[in-house]
Amino acid sequence: MLASLKSHARRLKTELTALYYAYHHPQVPWYARLWVAVVVGYAFSPIDLIPDFIPVLGYLDDLLLLPLGIALAIRLIPAAVLAECRARAVAEPFRRPNRLAAGVIVALWIGLAALAWRIFSC
Repeated sequence: MLASLKSHARRLKTELTALYYAYHHPQVPWYARLWVAVVVGYAFSPIDLIPDFIPVLGYLDDLLLLPLGIALAIRLIPAAVLAECRARAVAEPFRRPNRLAAGVIVALWIGLAALAWRIFSC
């Protein structure tokens, strides 16, 4: 069972890397690119929609939302482009994001939280 989980985790990492490469591919439509940015940003974001310390629900977003988002992103990308990006993902594994990218993601989450606070506090 542990080997199966490790295999799924490796496949998920490869798919996310392929989506990252697909985002930069010129043949990917704008709406697919936008969705890929949301999914990859959420996957690598240190902040979850539902915090992990909440029992059961905390991991629900990681177990359901992320795979559904990845599946939708894969359906939006042309098959030939996705095959090319998957091959590149296997050949060039993902490198850790730099601190600037992490800072942008955190700033985006803080901005969205502030906007939600402003909208719902009235």
